[in-house]
Amino acid sequence: MSLHGNDRRDEPSMGSAGANGTVAAASLRLRLNPNKEHKPEGYEDMELDFSPNIFSSLERYLPPSMLNVARVDKAKFMRDILLKYLPLGERNRAQKHKEYRQKIIANYQPLHRELYSVNPATFFVPSFLKAINDNTEQSFRSIMSEPAPGIFVFDIFQPDFCELLLSEIENFEKWVTETKFRIMRPNTMNKYGAVLDDFGLETMLDKLMEGFIRPLSKVFFAEVGGSTLDSHHGFVVEYGKDRDVDLGFHVDDSEVTLNVCLGKQFSGGELFFRGVRCEKHVNTGSHSEEIFDYCHVPGRAVLHRGRHRHGARATTSGHRVNLLLWCRSLSNDFVRLLHTKLFWYTHYSVFREMKRYQKDFSGWCGECNREKKERQRTTIAATRLVSLYVIRMFRACA
Repeated sequence: MSLHGNDRRDEPSMGSAGANGTVAAASLRLRLNPNKEHKPEGYEDMELDFSPNIFSSLERYLPPSMLNVARVDKAKFMRDILLKYLPLGERNRAQKHKEYRQKIIANYQPLHRELYSVNPATFFVPSFLKAINDNTEQSFRSIMSEPAPGIFVFDIFQPDFCELLLSEIENFEKWVTETKFRIMRPNTMNKYGAVLDDFGLETMLDKLMEGFIRPLSKVFFAEVGGSTLDSHHGFVVEYGKDRDVDLGFHVDDSEVTLNVCLGKQFSGGELFFRGVRCEKHVNTGSHSEEIFDYCHVPGRAVLHRGRHRHGARATTSGHRVNLLLWCRSLSNDFVRLLHTKLFWYTHYSVFREMKRYQKDFSGWCGECNREKKERQRTTIAATRLVSLYVIRMFRACA
């Protein structure tokens, strides 16, 4: 299939029709610009190599002749495009992870099946649910505080939901111990905790991101892909005695991060934030206005950019469990990367890939913004000096 664009970017090359009346996929290419009027189908019930949300997101870029074909044909066409840009080593790794996840789901018996699909009335506190249903910036701000720029705090989960999820996590860990099953940990920094997607909660967390987090991030984090979140990494981390104690200074592998304390009884464990940075400036110093510490409260959420540098202080007593949802964006730039044949791999955000080629992130990176302001200040000062010199020369000549 051709992914090269030309002057007629939204017109597909036509091929011969197959037996089912569809156009041969090999002769088609994606649109460069999305069809915003097209309503994508859902792919949650299909067995796919990638997140169903990615297929729904990518469907808007299909050529017009593909929009009305059978859903299975659209899924195959998009899958072929995605796999084309996935190196063999990554394909094998993705396949092994898929088999690993299927083995868990086939053998693990959930304790609370009601957790595996979103039930808004029992999951969320009424104030959060009302704000999401109203779906306005005013309604969102009415339930939030913004104690530091770009850090939003709000109540989200009901206590009963937190208790059920904690109970499910304990049940899963008990099963892992009894079966001596080796599980993957959430990331390279946490030695304890579990990936919730791996034991069946992926669909629920997809719905959480799509229906309840994306509306917020569309308003508050649009400049980093917040309006196009379509994949996630969902996990829990555990701190306390015989578990992780603290978490070092880092940035997340996400565009937007949701961090919710589930419980239990604990002291310490405060989050500390130190400013938003692009890759170039990630190790630069912090300024006084960027320093913020946050104390966890069960059921309460913190929403922030993935590039907001942070860490967690030691949990000095008790047991703290937090739900983390790293929300990622495919974004419109993915299709542009496909058209220019740049490297991409599964669930890797194009926003983060594009940062290799961009130099100015002054819209959200604190250090880029300071450098831009300094350049502007220098330019204005130089212009004033030139103006004064011209005026003096004019007066001298007069």
